Amino acid sequence: MKSMMKDAAILFAITLIAGLILGGVYQITKDPIARQEALALENACREVFAQASSFESREDFDAAQAAAVLEEGGYHDQTVEGYQIAKAQDGSVLGYVLTVTTHEGYGGDIRFTMGINQDGSLNGISLLEISETPGLGMRAEEVLVPQFAGRNAYPFTYVKTGASGEDEIDAISGATITTNAVTGGVNAGLTYFQSELSGGVGNE
Repeated sequence: MKSMMKDAAILFAITLIAGLILGGVYQITKDPIARQEALALENACREVFAQASSFESREDFDAAQAAAVLEEGGYHDQTVEGYQIAKAQDGSVLGYVLTVTTHEGYGGDIRFTMGINQDGSLNGISLLEISETPGLGMRAEEVLVPQFAGRNAYPFTYVKTGASGEDEIDAISGATITTNAVTGGVNAGLTYFQSELSGGVGNE
């Protein structure tokens, strides 16, 4: 019995020390990680809205309302996480940068930003997180991202035989799941924009 109590005490001490160390590491690293994430988002915003002078976070973003809008539009596997207001140097609103996650990727969630002008035209998208198959779905940056730049269409569809219309996207060869996921995510973002932002938010 004494031996068991001694072992239990040692195990408790090890667990306690490990917990304190992990807690200390978290406290040390959480701020640098948050800064890196904020910087990555800032860079992604500038990629899809290079003409903007500044970006303003919308603190009153309603995640539940966004989910309801997407659900009503038939987008059950996509999430709008929030948006930034893209502003010109004089403070006028140029458009919006939405952060979208699609849960339909072959290798997991795909997260990206998308820049939308006031008229609903798409500046482009910038991938934040993706873990698709190397050589296939991971070619999204190379194949899909450039195709969304400067487009004004909704909804987008993907084709395997060569895009010919403004609303068509060439699929990645051998990675239609990834193509479908990204295209669906973009359409979900545009759905949210048309429902919640197309009237002009941020000028008040």
